[in-house]
Amino acid sequence: MSVDKIYPEDNQNFALILAAGFSTRMGTCKTTLLWHNNQTLLRYQAEQFLQAGITPIIVLGSHNADRRSDCPNGSLVAINLKSDRGKTSSILIGLQSLPDAFSTITISAVDQPRSSDVYRTLLEAYQQKKALIIAPCYHGKLGHPLLFSCRLLPELKNIQESTLGLREVVQKFYSNIQKIEMETLDILSDLNNSAMYQLELQKIANISDDSN
Repeated sequence: MSVDKIYPEDNQNFALILAAGFSTRMGTCKTTLLWHNNQTLLRYQAEQFLQAGITPIIVLGSHNADRRSDCPNGSLVAINLKSDRGKTSSILIGLQSLPDAFSTITISAVDQPRSSDVYRTLLEAYQQKKALIIAPCYHGKLGHPLLFSCRLLPELKNIQESTLGLREVVQKFYSNIQKIEMETLDILSDLNNSAMYQLELQKIANISDDSN
């Protein structure tokens, strides 16, 4: 495992960007896919978190560790040398990059790109009510990413792939989730495969055409 631990001053809010997967269904490494303004998906995600005042911790695998060069200044990088053990292993590696004192940790996959407005809204909701989990919703349906209070760190550190991983924590504390209704369907999108990626790219192109 390789972990960067140079923390930005005074920042208490962090995010895990899980990018150590093998992108089998996509057929190419998702971190390299182009997104808004010809940025890679990885860089876009990291920069959106930074714009929201959240420090991204990017978890890469040994097979794509070279993508460290695509991580913007202000982000942290952790390398999961055992990424074949599943997403849970990447979460646990990323959590090791957190400072001793922090406020929130948002967990997102690299194939779940969101705008900084989404992250900022979740963070503002936490600052108001300090719920254990903050979740975006679209017409009542939970989306991603989820923001977790530092008070749940012991629970997060004990997740296991064999017992549903992060989902186990969500289920255990479901009644403590503060649901934030949002007007954007984007919070439900996942770029699981090439077809989904092309569909989302077309949406971006349509929005761009409408604004011209």
